[in-house]
Amino acid sequence: MAKKPNSDPVLATNKKAFHNYIVGERYEAGIKLTGTEVKSCRARSIVMQDSYVHFERGEAYVMNLHISVYAQGSIFNHQPQAKRKLLLHAAEIRKLAQTLQEKGGTVIPLKMYLVKGLIKMEIAYCKGKNMADKRESMREEQDKRDMDRAVRNARK
Repeated sequence: MAKKPNSDPVLATNKKAFHNYIVGERYEAGIKLTGTEVKSCRARSIVMQDSYVHFERGEAYVMNLHISVYAQGSIFNHQPQAKRKLLLHAAEIRKLAQTLQEKGGTVIPLKMYLVKGLIKMEIAYCKGKNMADKRESMREEQDKRDMDRAVRNARK
């Protein structure tokens, strides 16, 4: 089977993460999926909006990650919002769990993408933004757009 030359490796992004959180340290994690989950992910049927990472008994799980049911699946199709195990090194799991206990915050998935045929997830330690922080971020984005527009118009 020939590979598509312009295929985008990014399967899904958590667009609201950068609006609602201050994103800190990032990690790349593998994710344990079944066959129909992989096929749905490759079809980009993923919703990451309210998902987060939960730690229990030295393992990391992603919760509330919605992977749609595979249309051509059989009766053995997967559950759309099951908890899914993340594949991280033990030292990374300990570090993240310890950071959450000390500082608070949360660990959320930022995006899912393909690496050499494997599905990976980028997760990050995040602190919640308050309303003033959100307004400041929107103001900075608008100022950047205004500057770019002014430079573009000055060149004409």
